[in-house]
Amino acid sequence: MTDIFSELKARDLVALSTDESALSSALAEGPVNFYIGFDPTAPSLHMGNLVQLLFARRLQLAGHNPFMLVGGATGLIGDPRMSGERTLNPREVVEEWVGKIRNQVERFVDFDGAHAAQMANNLDWTGEYSAIDFLREVGKHFSVNRMLAKEAVSARLKSEHGISFTEFSYQLLQGNDFLQLYKRHGVTLQHGGSDQWGNLTSGTDLIRRVEGVSVHAMATPLMTKADGTKFGKTESGTVWLDPELTSPYAFSQFWLNADDRDVMKYLKVFSFRSLEELAALEEEFCAAPHKRSAQKALAQEVTTLVHGEQQTAQAFAAAEALFGSGELAGLEPATLAAATAEVPHATVPASALAAGLPVADAFVEAGIVKSKGEARRAIKEGGAYVNNVKVAAEDRALTTADVLDAGSAGVVVLRRGKKTLGAVRVEG
Repeated sequence: MTDIFSELKARDLVALSTDESALSSALAEGPVNFYIGFDPTAPSLHMGNLVQLLFARRLQLAGHNPFMLVGGATGLIGDPRMSGERTLNPREVVEEWVGKIRNQVERFVDFDGAHAAQMANNLDWTGEYSAIDFLREVGKHFSVNRMLAKEAVSARLKSEHGISFTEFSYQLLQGNDFLQLYKRHGVTLQHGGSDQWGNLTSGTDLIRRVEGVSVHAMATPLMTKADGTKFGKTESGTVWLDPELTSPYAFSQFWLNADDRDVMKYLKVFSFRSLEELAALEEEFCAAPHKRSAQKALAQEVTTLVHGEQQTAQAFAAAEALFGSGELAGLEPATLAAATAEVPHATVPASALAAGLPVADAFVEAGIVKSKGEARRAIKEGGAYVNNVKVAAEDRALTTADVLDAGSAGVVVLRRGKKTLGAVRVEG
């Protein structure tokens, strides 16, 4: 056993916990059977879930036994949100999402060896209850007064629309999950985000009432960004772990674009480098922040964890190629398509290039410049590039010979100067 509790605190990963001394001792003596749950309320996990996936990985590497729960039952309801009632998804959709999320979860913990992880689905036990049995065996142990005091419930009760009984009862279901895992597998620790603290403690309270024993809960702080925007969001929306929803290129760019004020905090949470290594990296970063060494290390490590070495290498190669430091033609079509989807672009039919599309027009249509006059000035000053080749003539036109293979469509990469990117996507 390692002193994992102290390391988690040093990484600022412990916002709340039950009896800290008892929990620290239990983790030191180990091994502890612990669990984290994910509800299939979308077809993929997202960046916020990644905090918990890596938290579970840390506990397993420290010698503890993970139980990874996907909520086939709770996913049919959804935990209460501050913003309002959830839309109930059809059962067949939730079942499909359970499978997708299980596949994602399984990549982050080891299912072999002395501390092998196990998967669980709370539909296995929740589906066995009748309404009467559930109310008698579980509901009887919950105080409505305490349920009303939960943060999300309290906020919703004060809102215009209130809260349905369905979402109000969610904490009974999650509390029962902990009880069932305790009975079946000896699980004595649950972790989650601090916004889930009420649901986490519903489980510890239920086990104390039913079994007469004390178990533990830990909550990580919610991730925030220094600029006030929501962590895990970009201009194009949520950053998902599924490469079909957020490409490895876009995923890596999220980390590469991390604010200088946030990057070391992110490294503590998402990197498996030792605290000593992080201290050395921070010293290097502070000495030359313009080199963005911390952001590069963060992007490299986290993208590899989520998408693997090959996709990470392609994502970094695409970034270098787009900015003129690598070969565009050497990129995989899917990577090139994903990378150019993240920059301003225009979509034109192949016939437009067959006739010749003036570069000045293409720069305007792609949103790189505001006018043809500005585009011509950029060409004249030597600051306009097509596929990383400097445009020498003001009357240069794009043709089909300029089109790079980007899978279902072709693409021409445009650049003004060193940093202003755009593209023309060619259909047909």
